[in-house]
Parts: sequence; C-alpha cells; structure tokens
Amino acid sequence: MILALLVQAVALDALPKQALPAKGCAAYLWSVADRRFVAMASADPAQLRVATGGKVVDVARTDESGAGDYGFAGRTAYAGGQVSVTLDMTIVRKADLAAGAAVPAATLTIARAGQDSVVVPVAGLIGCAS
Repeated sequence: MILALLVQAVALDALPKQALPAKGCAAYLWSVADRRFVAMASADPAQLRVATGGKVVDVARTDESGAGDYGFAGRTAYAGGQVSVTLDMTIVRKADLAAGAAVPAATLTIARAGQDSVVVPVAGLIGCAS
C-alpha cells in the first residue's frame, strides 16, 4: 500500500504498448507492486521512456556504470527537462529467451524538480531487434 502511494506521489503512469526497437535492444519494465508497464529503456538511442504527470517523457542517458549486458550497464542515469531517473538492473541470460534476456530485479529512482523522489521496484524483459 505504501508503495502504491509513493508511485502516485510522483505520478508514475502506465506506458502504452511499445514496439521492439528497429535496431539494438530495449528493456521493458513493469512495477513489481501492480504489474503496470512503467518504463522502457533503449540501448540505441540511449534513453529511457516513462509516463509521468499524464505525459510520456523520454530522458537521455547521462551516465552509466557497472557490469551489464545487451548494451545496458548495471546502473544508468538519465535526465531531461524536469525529470531525472536512475535505473539499477540485473540482467540474466536465459536459454529459453531468444534475442533477449530477463530482468528479474531492478529499481527506478525517479526525481522531478520540486517534488519528492521515489524508488520503484521493477522487473522485466529485454527484447532485441532481429
């Protein structure tokens, strides 16, 4: 219940359906609390898409560190306009996933200018262009 209130506090909305990238890979992430699709990170271009305050926002990668895979780092910072997001994720290759991987554990730390920041637990899948 507390997590749901925090997610509402930063107005993290569900994203509409997103296509696979034309090239490279993308991570599709959903909220662990309610399974809403809340973020999509793409490796090329290096950006993250979230819906906040009723509108879809793309923020560009500003920094990355740590071991990752599929064009992603373990920790990536994104920023643009009034929004900054840090994505920490664990990427696991699985034999039963073709052209992608699992993201069993991740967090999105979301900050908007003049508002509280929140950490949202997420999980997801990485899909790559053929």
